[in-house]
Amino acid sequence: MSFKKTDIFHNIASLPSAIPQRYFVANEQETAGACLTFLRDNILYHKDELKQEFETQNVYQIFDQIAETVPAGSDRVIFTPWLYGERTPVDDHTVRGGFYNLSLQNTREHLIRAVFEGVAYNSRWLLGYVEKFIKRRFKAINMIGGGANSNIWRQIHADVLNRPIRQVKDPIQANARGAAFLASAALGYITFDDISARIQIANTYQPNPANRQIYDELFKEFVNLYKQNKKIYARLNDETNAISS
Repeated sequence: MSFKKTDIFHNIASLPSAIPQRYFVANEQETAGACLTFLRDNILYHKDELKQEFETQNVYQIFDQIAETVPAGSDRVIFTPWLYGERTPVDDHTVRGGFYNLSLQNTREHLIRAVFEGVAYNSRWLLGYVEKFIKRRFKAINMIGGGANSNIWRQIHADVLNRPIRQVKDPIQANARGAAFLASAALGYITFDDISARIQIANTYQPNPANRQIYDELFKEFVNLYKQNKKIYARLNDETNAISS
């Protein structure tokens, strides 16, 4: 961005960047990949008396495979990823995560895909306020980090956000490459305008029109779950209401 701005209602700000006369938009979804870690360590492979199976290697890849077998929308099971409260687009330390709309027909396959989708719903919630903040619509979104190694998560984000998702090549190394690009520009080997042309895109995922209706419907209910339950979360998790032992 070319200007300084702060949205105190949705916890979004533009901060000075390494590029002269430019600012970058900063915000944070509190838990994303951590939701899969929670699913792995606290539910599926929690070390208690009920554990009967050895922990599977490469479990995140297996999560991907399982999620791919479940239709979009996870049989209308919705996961809210607020396992550590949330910062954007709502600053609410008492909100908590959960699975909603479970029935006897649901299996852990539905729960696994619902976790992937819940993180994407929260990203869409945030994206709407970011685009209002910068006053333009993103034509496409680059995805980096560990989540960008998941084929199904990239496609779910494309479908839920209704934007093309571009997987940056070697996405886990994106921060290191960024630092190298900034150093090269500072030393005069390249200009800041040269950097974008050097970003390699490994794959691009287009939104699937067949999933538009179900994801639009479930996203609205995702936001409604917060609005309808935030007072309950506050009563349950506000430390001032806790009963001391």
